[in-house]
Order: sequence, then structure tokens, then C-alpha cells
Amino acid sequence: MKPLISIFIVIATLSPALVSQQLPDELVAKLTDNTTYPNIDGILVSRNNELLIEAYFNGFGRDSLHETRSAHKSIISLLAGIAVDQGLFEVTDKVKTFIPEWRGDARGDITIKDLLEMKSGLECEGFFDVGPDCESEMYEKKDWLGYLLDIPLRYEPGLYWEYSSMEPDLMALIITRASNMTIMDFADQYLLGPLGIEDLQWYITPDGRGYGGGSAYMKPLDMLTLAELVLNKGTWKGEQLISERWIDESTTCQTLVEMSFLGIVGTEDATFSDSRYGYFWYREVLNYKGIDTEVLFASGNGGQYLMILEDYDAAIAFTGSNYSNWRGKYPFEILIRYIIPILEES
Repeated sequence: MKPLISIFIVIATLSPALVSQQLPDELVAKLTDNTTYPNIDGILVSRNNELLIEAYFNGFGRDSLHETRSAHKSIISLLAGIAVDQGLFEVTDKVKTFIPEWRGDARGDITIKDLLEMKSGLECEGFFDVGPDCESEMYEKKDWLGYLLDIPLRYEPGLYWEYSSMEPDLMALIITRASNMTIMDFADQYLLGPLGIEDLQWYITPDGRGYGGGSAYMKPLDMLTLAELVLNKGTWKGEQLISERWIDESTTCQTLVEMSFLGIVGTEDATFSDSRYGYFWYREVLNYKGIDTEVLFASGNGGQYLMILEDYDAAIAFTGSNYSNWRGKYPFEILIRYIIPILEES
């Protein structure tokens, strides 16, 4: 017997032209048969800041808080941009200014930009089984900050991209020290509060810090709001929360990652291109049956995504529970097979 799956779907009725913009019956069937697209918990789509689709599955609803996992790293990128806008530091600054524990140490020459691009050279890697993962080891410690500051260098900073949760956690530490505020208070005052986001629950480390590497819990609608903020170049309801310069710089994404999120799914008739990395953001070109566009996105284990389709003036949020397996990339297939065609018709 298949397990019961609850479905909550809200179709935005913002104008007569948008009333019909809903998930196709074919897609809903695939999302609920527990085999084709299992464990997709939420799909939200807006265009020009107007909600088109809001759909939840597997017991989740509008007020449910969902894990963000590593999509939270991209929130740290936004907070870093606010700190730069405030003059608290520049991306060319060396971290020894804010991490005096590394003065007189080669690690002190790591720059803010090295951290944001995951090119610190620290001996941590969690994507391609090079290892060590570091995060798993840190979870076994009581003194997370002590562990973080004890990680040695493997390479000269700035040379190689290696995915790790340590760089965004170090970035959160630097924002905290530069602002003399907890990362939670800094986020509430300068980002979340102005956006009207009240329910972001940080993971608090054993030493009392808000963890910068992920995860947090938040409402999918709030995730969509963050994607809309990036789509709007840092502007929200007429207020410039983050400079357009920072949004452009942080999302340019010039570093090849040597993997394709869409390619991992292996979608038939799709052409795969390697993703590129910016400041805790990704980009990937999507080619599929006449679709030729690019998606900017934040990514979290299990299928948590904030997506921006600049060609369509659209923001998208996915949540899911496909943790630690390739099915967490299904949203990219859903995007090209179903969501983009809806946007092209609207």
C-alpha cells in the first residue's frame, strides 16, 4: 500500500491571465505517485513579484518551516554584501584583520573573496570525496569554533575551488566580529526584518554562534522572497537593501564546478553544461527542446533551491526531502519540463 500523501496547492488569482497558471495534472501525478518525483515537498513560482504557483506535498503547508541545508550559504553571501555596503570590510581584505588567531600564520592571508568563492585552500572538501569533509568531524566536537580555527591549509589561497561548509561559517564569524553583532541580529536588522521574514530558525552551534554553513529552518514563501530580492537586484518595495553592485558581483559565477546539476538527473533530450560558482551562488545553462536559458541558484542537500530565471523575470523555491542522494536534483528536470513552459505561456 502506498503511504498517504497530503497535498496543499494554492493557485494565485492575481489577474485573469494568471488563474490558469497551475501545476499540470501530469506533474501533480508524478509528484504524488511516490516513485517518479518522490519527496518534493514544495514548489513556489513568482513572476514580476506576483505569485503564480504555491504547491505543497508530503504533509507540508504554507506555514511549515523547512530545512534549507546549504541553500543557507547564499543567505550568508547576502549578509556579506550588506557588510561590504556598510564599509565593514572589502572582499580584498585579508582575514587576519578579523581572525587575529591567524596573524603570523599563512591562513591569515586568505582574503574575504577566497572564502566567498570557496578557494580558501583550507584542508576541507565535501563534493568530490577528496575530503576531509570537516563538517562531519566538527559535529562530533563541543568546541566548534576551536575546531574551525584549527583547520590547516592544504593549498595556497585563491588557487582551487573546493566545496566546504567551513568558508561560509568563517564568513559568518567575520561578519559577527566586524559588526559587533551576532549573525542572527545582523540578519534580522538588515535583511530579514526589512523583508518581513520573522521565522528563520538558525542552527545554533555548541559554542552559541549562528552556524553559517547551514542549515536553518524557514517558510518556503520566505525562501521565495529572498530569491525575488536577488532577482530585483537587491531592491525590496522601493528600498535598496543590498547594492546592485554586490548582487551583480556575487552572482557573476566565474569558477567552473566540473559538474552539472541537470546532468546528474540525466534528463533525456537535455544538453548538459558544467555549473559555475560565484560568492556562495551557482549558475547553470539549461538547454532542452528549444529552451536556452540560465538559472542562478542557491542549493541545499535534499532538494532545497532558491532559483532565479532572469530571462523570465521569475523566482522559484523548491523544498524537498531527498537527502544525500541524486534525486535532490529533480527540481532541475521539473524546471525545464514543466515550470519554464508555464512561464513561456504566461
